[in-house]
Amino acid sequence: MCRWLAYAGLPVFLDELLVKPENSLVRQSLAARHSHLKTQGDGFGLGWYGDRPLPGLYRDVMPAWNDANLRELAEQTRSHLFLAHVRASTGAPPARINCHPFRVDTWLFMHNGQIGCYDRIRRELDMRIKPDLYNHRRGGTDSEAMFLLALGHGLRDDPLEALRRTVAEIEAMMVEHGIAEPLRMTAAVSDGRALCAMRYASDAEAPSLFFCTGERFYDPAHGFRPVPGDGSVLVLSEALDEAEDWWREVPQDFALFADGGDVALEPFRAARAAA
Repeated sequence: MCRWLAYAGLPVFLDELLVKPENSLVRQSLAARHSHLKTQGDGFGLGWYGDRPLPGLYRDVMPAWNDANLRELAEQTRSHLFLAHVRASTGAPPARINCHPFRVDTWLFMHNGQIGCYDRIRRELDMRIKPDLYNHRRGGTDSEAMFLLALGHGLRDDPLEALRRTVAEIEAMMVEHGIAEPLRMTAAVSDGRALCAMRYASDAEAPSLFFCTGERFYDPAHGFRPVPGDGSVLVLSEALDEAEDWWREVPQDFALFADGGDVALEPFRAARAAA
């Protein structure tokens, strides 16, 4: 299972969340605490929004814990919204094109989890991707296929509903092929303005997902320490420290939507059958 982190709020230097905390994403790449796989060494990806609408993108197969360029970039880059991901492959080989996040125009998407028996439905899933979007299919992951399917289901207009429809389509296909293995996933998507994340599984074992809200999250004198208030949100696979006061778990089959400092949770599974 992969590990990821998404941030939206006041502009921050990326290393304050990716490198410096006790259980930073870089540290998780070497010693994850809430994953079936301890190491996430099949690549790293970072997508961030700055002064231009098109987000920056840095991805490599170098393990995050051993990537000096990542640390240099994170020390010098500020962003109000970014997505970061460390990869543990569940099928598609280690390659830059298979590293998250994936980008189409102003949109970024990243994912943790797996479609059960993906190889059995991979070709059919690819054929469901709309022709005008298929040119963006670069790698071989189920994650990239999900993103492109969601774009075809109206991600640009309603990200959460598009993800619901995508999950429904995939699960219906799994039933048709007699696949009993579950679909398990967390995902995050953004266009640089709002952030949408979700946690879902067709059984009772969705991958972990937590969030924290506040005015800001890092103090140079004390390290990672959320300041109570509004305006910023962290959504991530694993908490950045052992404190319990400021971390909340995203319930299974729920989605989180953050826009302009407002954060809301709503059921994800409720609309699945109607998708």
